[in-house]
Amino acid sequence: MDSSLIPPDELKFLLRWLEAGRADDDWDTIDAILDLSASIASDAFLPHYKESDRTEPTLTPTGVHILPAIGAALREYANAGFFAAGFDEQLGGLGLSAVVTYAILAQFSAANIATAAYPMLTAANARLIATFGSAAQIEQFALPQIAGHWFGTMCLSEPQAGSSLGDILTRATAEGKDTLGERFRLTGNKMWISGGDQDVSDNIIHLVLAKIPQADGSLPPGTKGISLFIVPKVLPDGQRNDIAIAGLNHKMGYRGTSNCLLNFGETIGATGWLIGEPGKGIAQMFQMMNEARIAVGVGAAALGFRGHRISLCYAQERSQGRLAGGHTGLPVAIFEHPDIKWMLLAQKAYTEGALGLCLYCASLVDRPQETDAGALLSLLTPVAKTWSAEYCLKANDLAIQIHGGYGYTRDFDVEQLYRDNRLNAIHEGTTGIQAADLLGRKILRDGPFAFDVATTRVMACVAEASKNSRLAGRTEALTDAWRSVVDTVNVLRSVERQTALDNATMFLRAFGHTIVAWLWIEQILAAERAESEGRVSARFVHGKERACRYFFDCELPKVRVWLAVVSAMTDVASGASIDEFC
Repeated sequence: MDSSLIPPDELKFLLRWLEAGRADDDWDTIDAILDLSASIASDAFLPHYKESDRTEPTLTPTGVHILPAIGAALREYANAGFFAAGFDEQLGGLGLSAVVTYAILAQFSAANIATAAYPMLTAANARLIATFGSAAQIEQFALPQIAGHWFGTMCLSEPQAGSSLGDILTRATAEGKDTLGERFRLTGNKMWISGGDQDVSDNIIHLVLAKIPQADGSLPPGTKGISLFIVPKVLPDGQRNDIAIAGLNHKMGYRGTSNCLLNFGETIGATGWLIGEPGKGIAQMFQMMNEARIAVGVGAAALGFRGHRISLCYAQERSQGRLAGGHTGLPVAIFEHPDIKWMLLAQKAYTEGALGLCLYCASLVDRPQETDAGALLSLLTPVAKTWSAEYCLKANDLAIQIHGGYGYTRDFDVEQLYRDNRLNAIHEGTTGIQAADLLGRKILRDGPFAFDVATTRVMACVAEASKNSRLAGRTEALTDAWRSVVDTVNVLRSVERQTALDNATMFLRAFGHTIVAWLWIEQILAAERAESEGRVSARFVHGKERACRYFFDCELPKVRVWLAVVSAMTDVASGASIDEFC
């Protein structure tokens, strides 16, 4: 068994489930693209996975130096057209759907997520410019990124503000206009900038959030005064912009991705161009943030998936101990021990559930004209990011446990996979931030529409699945769980907002489990259709059914307990004083 990557058959199955209705010749092309991505991921990304962890980026007098193998891999990625995968043909893209593009990203993330982070950020950067920028800005700054010649970043956080973007202090002073739009001088500091500097691309395009001073020179308060600027490392005339690398952050994972503290404007101020209108920066940046949130979920699922595959191989190859009551004979493969089977099933349920959830969200991106799809995407994005990051990290934790003492040594990839995945619960907003977004914004503030869309889809799935004898008991369990979610939401809508938000994280956990249970049933229905059409094997379907059964038997019952805690409105944490933690 190849334990290196996500099996292409898994991705092909998921895409056919989510993109039903495509013509046969379309599938021939998509299958060839998936096969190519697996080949390049295996040949160019995977070989330097451990080396990029050992050889971290270094700060030199000329900038940040990263492992040359990363640059070589990304050139192959660019030559295959993968930077351009999700862009329209008029922009030099391949015109692939979002769900296919994210499936490609999953394969590269499984092989080497630190290297895959560069094109992930670059594509999201270019897409934002293509959406909100002027024609001149698109040609100057987006097209070279789509071609894979230049890379991109997102510059949001600052040392003193962190994720509280309303408190940023970077300022942009108007300087005039030119062919690229309104030009500004930026001064300030940005922290945690992935890809903030490196020596493998010809240029780096920073998208920087900053505030334009008011008439009295003060910065406008809150997020409504934030604007967005294109700030290139190298200016169009070939001169270096006034951007200094003040330091590198040394992380426990993703070590091949440079992560920088950047100072904008140490001398004359960094030159940047306003995108769109002043004060619209947060709204514009949410496009890139939401794209990155789904990508983080995909990356988390990919790391968990690879950890599961490695664990499965190890469990079959490693002989240790004997079954209960056996004192003689040769040791058995550890797969035969019940505890190992429990852990392998949990891994499979988490990782395949997470990958299905994230690609389901990507399929909603492909239907922007559908109001229902947009509302459901908004509701599910914090779930896709957070549930995948939290539970696929658990899958990687189980991978170490399955390997025993070998698991936490650097000789085995599962140790590094865990460290890499630990970052994803923080990337693009912590679990608490995502929970507040889900409950505070998407459910309580924005009204019932998106939640009602989800209810309609879950109940439609239940109606279809209830006709399937092999899903007996599952539909009742899902219905009960969803009713518990609905009842809890009604309770939360009846209390003060802060009281409701006190238990938002536990609500997200319960809601995420229920959503994944729904999509597990959707996967089973799709797998059985695929088997009847001869597209997947009975073995594939049986594996899906076993993982689904595990999730319903061992995971879904937790939802009722979590929701009971949420409904109780306990202040055991929120009501505590600092003295009570000492």
